[in-house]
Amino acid sequence: MRYLVRDRMFAFHEEAWIETEHREKLYRVNRKFLRLRRTFALVDTRGEHVASIVRKAFTVHHTLLIKQDGTVTAKISKKMFALFGDRFKVRLADGRRLRIAGNLWDREFDIQHEGTTLAHISRRWFTIRDAYAVDVLYPQDALLLLVLAVCVDHVVEDAKGDQLTNL
Repeated sequence: MRYLVRDRMFAFHEEAWIETEHREKLYRVNRKFLRLRRTFALVDTRGEHVASIVRKAFTVHHTLLIKQDGTVTAKISKKMFALFGDRFKVRLADGRRLRIAGNLWDREFDIQHEGTTLAHISRRWFTIRDAYAVDVLYPQDALLLLVLAVCVDHVVEDAKGDQLTNL
């Protein structure tokens, strides 16, 4: 299933929507301001909190924690040295380890588990709005894979030094 993550550039606060390929809104991603650490909240269309993304404070490189129901379900961090493109490692609460690898131009990423691709992130630039597609190949892990895609996008944009990141 293909999902789209669309940024609202002219909002008073930073916000993005995760939609299906048929433009049906599923989740809203809000960046919470006035916090010591960068925090993002994923909220469904009924207004219920689904997940949070919290940047770990005082780390040498980007490390983000994904929380659901108050417990950490995943930890994603960017590898310090990668010769060709960005590489991320993900440790899930159930012990699984995922690998996220991107190409040299930071446009395409694959989320993999033991050599099997779970999702493909394709960043595209549209006219006024920033957007990217996430092709989820394993629907049972769709929410987690979408949250990981938001994390990757945030880390890549933040690493470029862009103060107006997607989220």
